[in-house]
Amino acid sequence: MSMREMSKVVCGGLVIGLAALSPAQGQDLSGKTVEFVIPFAESGGSAAWANFFAPLLSKHLPGNPTVVVRYRPGAGSTEGANWFQQQSTPDGTLLFGPSGSTQFPYLLGDPRVRYEYKDWKVVLSSGTGGVVYLPPDLGERFDGDFDDLKGEAFLYGSQGATTLDLVPLLAFKLLGLQVDPVFGIEGRGDGRLMFERGEANIDYQTTSAYLKSVVPLVEQKLAVPAFTYGSLDEQGNIVRDPTFPDIPTFKEVCEATEGCETTGTGWEAWKAFFVAGFAAQKLIYLPGSASQEVVDMYTKAFEAMIAEPDFAKNSEETLGAYPQGVGKAAQVAHEQAITVTPEAKQYVLDWLKDDYGITMQ
Repeated sequence: MSMREMSKVVCGGLVIGLAALSPAQGQDLSGKTVEFVIPFAESGGSAAWANFFAPLLSKHLPGNPTVVVRYRPGAGSTEGANWFQQQSTPDGTLLFGPSGSTQFPYLLGDPRVRYEYKDWKVVLSSGTGGVVYLPPDLGERFDGDFDDLKGEAFLYGSQGATTLDLVPLLAFKLLGLQVDPVFGIEGRGDGRLMFERGEANIDYQTTSAYLKSVVPLVEQKLAVPAFTYGSLDEQGNIVRDPTFPDIPTFKEVCEATEGCETTGTGWEAWKAFFVAGFAAQKLIYLPGSASQEVVDMYTKAFEAMIAEPDFAKNSEETLGAYPQGVGKAAQVAHEQAITVTPEAKQYVLDWLKDDYGITMQ
């Protein structure tokens, strides 16, 4: 073999060897800043969730880039999602963290929606829960059902009926409660502040925000938990939330409350949106322009993060006891989050029109 031929073999082998390396190994974000954008205010559960992951991503991404959480609230999160749809940042320096409040307008055909989930590339899924709570005077009258509270006039701070607040508002309807939502708050943290100021007498927070901001109120006897939305077992049944095993689920409270049914179209609609809004609530996306190489880089970083010995403990303290999905698990959660049956969708559309005058046109 001539020297020229040998050189070709060596060079060819080198190219093949480099190609065989893990794609993630070819990425380096040294000196760069990753913007982790959430379409909410900085006082709610999404903020707590994003700020939990930001420093861990900085640690596990190649080159240890600075990861900064940015807030783009507005229109129940649709403004931020519309903005993200227009971004073409392929190098891994832009992430987006929507929530059920972003999924619901998409599922319901809200005309404000100019984003398409199927265009984005998912790299992490986080299930979560939610807890509905009452002020102490009403909490004293709650004994596992709402029979004694059906005549109460409730005020509730809401981001909007087509946001994640759809789940509690529909739960209140099924329970037969008289709840007057005050629409227009920018984040669930603002709803909690209304509750603390006495401007609302029923509220809910997602698990991360409840652990951080409501548990202290409960400990001071300024709030009383009523129910969680629950969690799903492997068969798809609603069971007690693993983060709050001592608090009954909405299903349990509904079964105990006169007139509230856990069968039929209304119940199936509530459950469908609970799944889309909580069991598969929070996801982290890259823009559609991101290469598979960048997707693999993030998958590898999240896998290393989750494998840390103290991750489960720290995650549970901040986010609750819920699994974090990467790879195929994240893709399955993504598909669940953007899928609702036609029957459930129509029930919700009819309810929104009848109760709130909201039509999707």
